[in-house]
Amino acid sequence: MRVVLQRVKKAAVDIDGIRHSEIGAGLLILVGIEDRDTDADIDFLCRKIIAMRIFDDAQGVMNLPITEVKDGDILVVSQFTLMASTRKGNRPSYIRASKPDFAIPMYEKFCAVLSSMLGHPVKTGIFGADMQVSLVNDGPVTIMMDSQLKDSF
Repeated sequence: MRVVLQRVKKAAVDIDGIRHSEIGAGLLILVGIEDRDTDADIDFLCRKIIAMRIFDDAQGVMNLPITEVKDGDILVVSQFTLMASTRKGNRPSYIRASKPDFAIPMYEKFCAVLSSMLGHPVKTGIFGADMQVSLVNDGPVTIMMDSQLKDSF
């Protein structure tokens, strides 16, 4: 499972020109799922995300996790293209990306676990929809994590 965390001042998902969900200050998380992902990968990434100290404290130092940000929120968007392989040629291969029958339940579980750890529901896009994601990246702070590389964290 791969995630891209973006610290944002605000973020939103529009589908067919209609606002589906939006957040103020917090995290926009893009998540890609592959068939070898397990519940352990979800747990590992959710714990890392919730504990990641990337928000400014009173002294302006990145020292706070999302749980200590007043009204901090999370927007999670599925993105199979995170699983792209670009090793050969110029056309990315998405063979590692899971099919919906596996990916949807994993995505939903990821969102549920993250919501539980955050203490309130995360906002989401719609799995498989053609979404327009807008954001104001704060910092910018953008962090990538891959649960298959957890031994290197």
